[in-house]
Amino acid sequence: MNEINKQQFNIDIPQILNVVKKYWRALITCGVIGMLLALLIAFFFITPKYSSSVDLLVNQKADTTQAQFTAQQADLQAINTYKDVLKKSVILEPVLKEIRERDNYQGSLATLQGAISISNEANSQVVSVTVTDANAYVATDIANTIGKVFTQKIKKIMQVNNVTVVNKATVNTTPVSPNKKLFAIIGLLLGISLGVIWAIVKEITDTTVKEIDLLTNELGLTDLGVVYHISDNNKRFRSVNVEDDSNEDEPNNDIRRV
Repeated sequence: MNEINKQQFNIDIPQILNVVKKYWRALITCGVIGMLLALLIAFFFITPKYSSSVDLLVNQKADTTQAQFTAQQADLQAINTYKDVLKKSVILEPVLKEIRERDNYQGSLATLQGAISISNEANSQVVSVTVTDANAYVATDIANTIGKVFTQKIKKIMQVNNVTVVNKATVNTTPVSPNKKLFAIIGLLLGISLGVIWAIVKEITDTTVKEIDLLTNELGLTDLGVVYHISDNNKRFRSVNVEDDSNEDEPNNDIRRV
């Protein structure tokens, strides 16, 4: 039995491929079930999120080309500071006050900070502020309010007048999350993976001897023959009475299957 156990748990890539080939219908079924469950979760159990962005231009006006170049370099260096200031309470508290009055926003300052992402391309003077919310119209209003408050406050904070809104946020009713295609792919792959694991476990825990060579070559046992199962309903065989001529007075009720 130890030899059988060793063979059960020694499984290699060709054996895995054979398992996949053997259970491919079940694996496809597992994949489809996993995909459907993932889509069910994405559609009915996860709240959709919408995003909207406002673009801010950081640019100082200068009279000469040299002065313009110097001002541009200064603006690029100041962008990182502006990105940090955009998420500070000095900007977001006035924003929070406005959107609570106008949009009945229920989130806290920390919630608002978490809903904001700021991006900037390399060597670009444009800063994009993206707001994500469960309501597409609220997300748009928050983004535009941030742009308005920031252009007003930055003048007092840093004594500059070089920030303008170049692109206002617009309503986007296409949700950015959950990504239903990604959910479907993950569900499909997860379902197939679980199906493969189930098939492998089923194979290695099956103690049925499927090949005579395992008994003769691996265990050194003698092959005495093969006994086949014959069903009682098989019409190719019938019951007959076997009579013993040596004792004709006593009936012989032995029955043989032929």
